[in-house]
Amino acid sequence: MTALYSIASDGVQELFQDADSFYAALKVKVRGEWAALPESEVERLLFDDGSELLRRLLQSFVTLRGQCRPVGPVIDADGVEHTHVREDRGRPIESIFGTVRLDRIGFRGRGLSTLYPVDADLNLPPVEFSLELERRVALGAARNSFDATGDLVQQTTRASVAKRQVEELTRRAVIDFDEFYARREFDPHQAADMGPLMVLTFDQKGIVMRKEDLLDATRKSAEGDSRKLQSRHCKGEPHGRKRMATVSAVYTVDPHERSAADIIKGLRRIRDTKRKEGPKPELKRLWASIDQSPQDVIRAAFAEALKRDPEREKRWIVLIDGDRKLERWVNRAAKEFGVTVTFGLDMIHALQYLWKAGMAFHAEGTPALENWVLERLERILGGRVSDVVAGMTRSATLQELTAERRKPVDRCALYFLRRKHMMHYDELLAIGAPVATGVIEGGCKYLVNDRLDVTGARWSLLGAEAVLCIRALVTSGDFDEYWRFHEANERHRNHDSKYLDQRLPPVVHPSRGARHLRVLKG
Repeated sequence: MTALYSIASDGVQELFQDADSFYAALKVKVRGEWAALPESEVERLLFDDGSELLRRLLQSFVTLRGQCRPVGPVIDADGVEHTHVREDRGRPIESIFGTVRLDRIGFRGRGLSTLYPVDADLNLPPVEFSLELERRVALGAARNSFDATGDLVQQTTRASVAKRQVEELTRRAVIDFDEFYARREFDPHQAADMGPLMVLTFDQKGIVMRKEDLLDATRKSAEGDSRKLQSRHCKGEPHGRKRMATVSAVYTVDPHERSAADIIKGLRRIRDTKRKEGPKPELKRLWASIDQSPQDVIRAAFAEALKRDPEREKRWIVLIDGDRKLERWVNRAAKEFGVTVTFGLDMIHALQYLWKAGMAFHAEGTPALENWVLERLERILGGRVSDVVAGMTRSATLQELTAERRKPVDRCALYFLRRKHMMHYDELLAIGAPVATGVIEGGCKYLVNDRLDVTGARWSLLGAEAVLCIRALVTSGDFDEYWRFHEANERHRNHDSKYLDQRLPPVVHPSRGARHLRVLKG
């Protein structure tokens, strides 16, 4: 519930007198001693003094709200009334304008914890940092190191946040991440207007971790590290310092009509004035987790997709890079959710194997190599995977390539044959489906590589997970909506849940009486 106050009383004017006096003095400085200074210097001075002015205004505000008193008894969630009043219980609030102090009363009872109705009315977190400061720290940590975020906060606000506190605030900021997406629903009409193709795509990226946060097998390997050299790893020696994050994306898209020849033209950078731009992914959600198992991330992706297609009317496409474990986990999730999926092997991964195989027949960097690769890719896109495999292995035999030289040919052939069921590109192109995992590759770069794959960085499990969640919210365009949800959950978690029937007692300001108070339920 919220109390709205009349600001016309003398008592309120007195509370804000400090800010009024500081503002008047600031105007004198601008007209007087600063009048001849360069603009840039005045700008810096105004930022400093302007922040102090805003801090004093905020201090006046929290002092005013601290004088509120509950109307009626204060009863906790167990139905026990807190009858002992403790006056002038102060607490600091570290805001973006600096530190302010809130003095308010607390309500206790024998053997009972203290309840602070004013804290509940203001929706203050249990820590000293304000929710707005937490929001800014989280957004900063999504882009910069924890050290740099602390420095940035000090440069752009008047708050002081240490590196350890930056990580703690970032972790606090994402505690409602899973619940937010689990509870978010799509309007049935909105879902109906989405494209007919439901695309799910997955990948995994390694993140260098602190030793205590590695998985058991990896940690044992790291502890038993027997490197030849102390200062670097030699070729073939496992680093044993990474833990895999599972990256996932879900989106719908309209069909994009194109042929195998169209794709080859695009790879050859042949300009086609008649070529239309492909449709953009709709309501794309991209996220990653290093804390959850890959199976849980994949199940979450299927649950997200099912919200968009509850009647299972769309064509479900799953694009992966050929990882056999990902394929097994996807098949289990599809069976669990009762949906039929069409697999697609990322065309770019297939192309990389072709390039390596082609270098067994032609010199690197030659037009002959490029022609060999693209001719076979066009046949694969036309559904002739077996023909390509048979042709390249037969050529290697006829040319009597050495075992070492024909290794990439045999490796490519085996890779294709084992994943032939995922290489029905002719069918995917016929329905206008994507055949490459550009969305998830870009997601891996943004979510993981650009922020967590930093030279020398060693991540804690919870710190890495928090940064991944914030970056996922930002790139999916959901951060603002999530933050409103998070603040509402903070209110329930820290305050509502502590009172009878989860209802906060209404509060009134004693210096003006009830005639100046209008109570709104909410």
